[in-house]
Amino acid sequence: MGNKILLNSREIEIILHRLACQLIENHDDFSNTVLLGLQPRGTFLADRLAKLLKEEYEIKEILLGKLDITFFRDDFRRRDAPLEANSTQIDFLVEGKKVVIIDDVLYSGRSINASLAALQSYGRPEQIELLVLIDRRFSRHLPIQPDYRGRQVDVINNEKVSVHWNENDTEDAVYLTTNN
Repeated sequence: MGNKILLNSREIEIILHRLACQLIENHDDFSNTVLLGLQPRGTFLADRLAKLLKEEYEIKEILLGKLDITFFRDDFRRRDAPLEANSTQIDFLVEGKKVVIIDDVLYSGRSINASLAALQSYGRPEQIELLVLIDRRFSRHLPIQPDYRGRQVDVINNEKVSVHWNENDTEDAVYLTTNN
């Protein structure tokens, strides 16, 4: 089993700034936009982007939520171990808003599909976009593509993309891990 670094902390920081600028281009002052990080790992990226938008780009108010998709996944009954749900924290309406779903890695598309189902419980958004740090291009099971992507990665089946966040893993880095 080997690890190869795909992105270091400096490269991640540059990508975060680019993604923040792309969001500003499309959402201006965010008065009609909400950011939703997918539990558990997408929330680190969502928190980082919200902080960057507020502190570096002086966006006054960002509506940021966390969406748990555990029981909306199409494979949750197929697992051997019982699933641990995360909390959903959405203290605003999504009705008529532009929603940006945020996750760390887009792989098969199943998590995003589950998030669309889970989101229906909170109202009908005007528009839904997808932002991911890593887009695993050749792994899709569903016709789902990101509107914003940090880096596109072509990986084969025995390789895994692992995103590390300083808040959780003591470093900012993205690794490609090969299981032999």
